[in-house]
Amino acid sequence: MSGATGWAPLWASDIAGPVLGASGRGSGTVVALRRGDERVFLTDGHTAYGGREPVGADTRFEIGSLTKVLTALLLAERVARGEVAYGSRVSGLLPPGVTLGEHGAPVTLLHLATHTSGLPRLPPGLPASARGRWLTNPYEAFSADDLMTAVGRTRPRFVPGTRVRYSNFGVGLLGRLLVGAGGSGVDGYGALLGARVLRPLGLERTDCGELSQATGYWHRHAQPPWRIPGLPAAGAVRSSGRDLLRLLDALIDPGEVPEPFLRAGLADVVRPRLALPRGDRRLALIWNIQPRPGHDLYHHSGGTRGFSSFAGFSPRTGVALVALTNTAPRMGSPFIQSAYEALRALASERAGAGARGGVSSLDPAVTAVPFDPAAVRR
Repeated sequence: MSGATGWAPLWASDIAGPVLGASGRGSGTVVALRRGDERVFLTDGHTAYGGREPVGADTRFEIGSLTKVLTALLLAERVARGEVAYGSRVSGLLPPGVTLGEHGAPVTLLHLATHTSGLPRLPPGLPASARGRWLTNPYEAFSADDLMTAVGRTRPRFVPGTRVRYSNFGVGLLGRLLVGAGGSGVDGYGALLGARVLRPLGLERTDCGELSQATGYWHRHAQPPWRIPGLPAAGAVRSSGRDLLRLLDALIDPGEVPEPFLRAGLADVVRPRLALPRGDRRLALIWNIQPRPGHDLYHHSGGTRGFSSFAGFSPRTGVALVALTNTAPRMGSPFIQSAYEALRALASERAGAGARGGVSSLDPAVTAVPFDPAAVRR
């Protein structure tokens, strides 16, 4: 275990220790912490079993569904530019000859970004294409053309906007539509994300490429790099602890970002959109929100067949936590759960100390909808 300069302050070791201990069968783990003006990176292990390269703040991990929070930010940035609107209908952005069925109301970009579109978790045709690959690379043989074929075969399962149901299909489609919408000026999700979000934020170790990353493991068996060509916006990104903490810094303090449209997008992406009627949880664009006494926690997690990831922050208390390890999520997700508990403890300590202050991000006027309990897990 080590800090950014070879040691870690006691508070950081206390917070990160249980997370590092919950990493399970991965060979390397990184925990990145922010507490006010302090930034600490704690690491344990190596980039591969039997390897000599230690993991560090800049080691690249597959982040799986954490990709979705970047896709949401890309949407908010394009909305800020006036290139698309949250209310833009999916049907108006699809390629010629492709039609999405309707169920009582049209599907919009906002529905895709809040898991309220009615689209299933996986697109039609993907399970069949994953035969023989399910435990290694289930998305590998599902192409961008297959995605459009799946759209043409799909009718939402409920009236859009009336329920929450987690959908890789929906967010993958959102990324495809953002690339195709007029004015992007680039070709491909990775290129657009890089131009509009990653490079302006200085996320130099973040992209959709497979090169220069830690080796992923499932039950200590090395896994091939994750490939998701048809749905990159749902899970293709690789990133590092340093880059993801920098992203959370920007979400906590968007005013520090010089690019005006991205700055507006950073402020808008965290605005609560839906209240979940069981309990007090809410949803922003992709981000899950858990209100706590005096503050609120934003969080999301991700997993591939070889990696687990978590990112969370509290705007009001000025704390953030990133946890990355190179092993697939286990039953019950102890690594992700321990990371959430660590974030909660860090934010509660700061809230009790009266850190930051300011206006709560929760808006009591957000819409309440029924939801699938699994929708806010990952």
